[in-house]
Amino acid sequence: MSAKNGVEMVKKLAEFISKGTSFDRVTQMVKITNGGAGRCVGEFIVSAEHLNRLGSLHGGLTATILDNVTTYALMSKGSHPGVTSSLSVSYLAAAKPGDVIEVDAKTLHAGRKMAYIECVLRNKADGKIIAKGGQTKFVDFNTKTS
Repeated sequence: MSAKNGVEMVKKLAEFISKGTSFDRVTQMVKITNGGAGRCVGEFIVSAEHLNRLGSLHGGLTATILDNVTTYALMSKGSHPGVTSSLSVSYLAAAKPGDVIEVDAKTLHAGRKMAYIECVLRNKADGKIIAKGGQTKFVDFNTKTS
């Protein structure tokens, strides 16, 4: 798959998932800018609807973005999206309204049964890391019958 085709596939996947009626629609503001071959990069502008009561980016939304973007990265490698067996997020700095946040996810390993993906969210203006984390996914959905 060419790099251009990889990016286009990730963009279509993200649009399809975020435009549905499920909870994933909360990530529709993330615009994919790069991806393919196990990677997904996107960005979004923090707005009022993304804030917690203290006026910074809500931690639950941050975790959901990390969950979805790491899944897009995994799928761009040709893997089943799997199910999350472990999701971790470390919150390192606040993001405020108007901040442009870049999300960069990379598949570390996609095996027959498990996959491991990491992600960093950073302020695009100064490169400061807002949050980092990753997930482990069970991906063995082989439907062979004996």
